[in-house]
Amino acid sequence: MDEMMQARLRDSIVASPAGRSRPARVPVECGDLPFLIKRCGTWMYRGSPIGRKELVCLFSSVLTRDAAGEYFLETPAERGRIQVEDVPFVAVEMDWTGVDRAQVLTFRTNTDEIVTAGPDHPIRIAHDVLTCEPTPYIRLRTSPSGQPIEARIGRAVYYELVALAEPGVVAGRRMLGVWSGGRFFPLGEMPNCEWPDCECPD
Repeated sequence: MDEMMQARLRDSIVASPAGRSRPARVPVECGDLPFLIKRCGTWMYRGSPIGRKELVCLFSSVLTRDAAGEYFLETPAERGRIQVEDVPFVAVEMDWTGVDRAQVLTFRTNTDEIVTAGPDHPIRIAHDVLTCEPTPYIRLRTSPSGQPIEARIGRAVYYELVALAEPGVVAGRRMLGVWSGGRFFPLGEMPNCEWPDCECPD
């Protein structure tokens, strides 16, 4: 990666010393930056992967999203748009405790961010318009514009999630889903079965 570009962004990200205030200012618009986040979670700079994980974590800490859904790296000094193939992060590991409504699901991303699924970090399922194949996501945070910043739940982790699925009812529809943080997250429609043999809870 270009050392000058790397150093400039790194210096911009570093916060001002504790106890000292810095006047608020509007970041300088830098246009399009030569960054691409691939669907697999790899960060690219000028077509080459960024090999240092600590550098990726540093850049990801200033990732934001505007009202139109575009992604930006924004520091107190500079702001530039970057390209993202799907979403910026991938959930690569899951841990769980408890059962049923008391269950808690915790995810770790490829940048080592830890989130617990619940009202502030919902799980959603998107379906491919052609194949109907499901793709799961979890919200990591909400940008100031109100747009979500999400991680795609990796395939291996999704299989673990499905293994924990149980019947539930969402808006009168029989669903399979998981509990976490006191909330039920549907993963898909229930297979055809005889009601009430499915024993779906309200």
